[in-house]
Amino acid sequence: MAIGATIIKARLQLANMDTHLYQDFNLTLAQHPSENEQRLMVRLLAFALNASDELMFTKGLSSDDEPELWAKSMTDEIDLWIELGTPEEKRLKKACSRAKKVVLYTYGGGTADVWWKQNQKQAGKLSKLTVVNLPFDQTQELAAMCQKSMDIQVSIQDGEVLVSSEQGSVAVTPMILQ
Repeated sequence: MAIGATIIKARLQLANMDTHLYQDFNLTLAQHPSENEQRLMVRLLAFALNASDELMFTKGLSSDDEPELWAKSMTDEIDLWIELGTPEEKRLKKACSRAKKVVLYTYGGGTADVWWKQNQKQAGKLSKLTVVNLPFDQTQELAAMCQKSMDIQVSIQDGEVLVSSEQGSVAVTPMILQ
């Protein structure tokens, strides 16, 4: 019998001074059996960084045809496609052909750095693609905050992110690579 997803409940209190979005979100995340806490918390952070009423989690790891998160218009067009990790160039091209905007969040330290060196030239040809690197040590600290039920506060100002919960707080400095 296959192991099922773990359901994570997150109450996100967002204060984004850069976009003037101040909103609470009650989120349900399905943690795939192969997904570690670091990746799950990066997904939650990606939601906070791009939050809108249209943004939603998808089947993610369970589907090859969907990103981790997306925002669709009322006419079912994909306005925003969010990927995590170090995807193949083919997947990024597909995302750029289907969505108006694509954001990739890399993380994982050395692995992400090597991926960027190998893919920077090809990624530069994809005008709809934004690549953001999240520092490994900071995403590791986020992973330590992961709980099955979380109250998370995220404050964003001048591109700097402060994530707080009962487990403590982590300052995250996203680095825009492209």
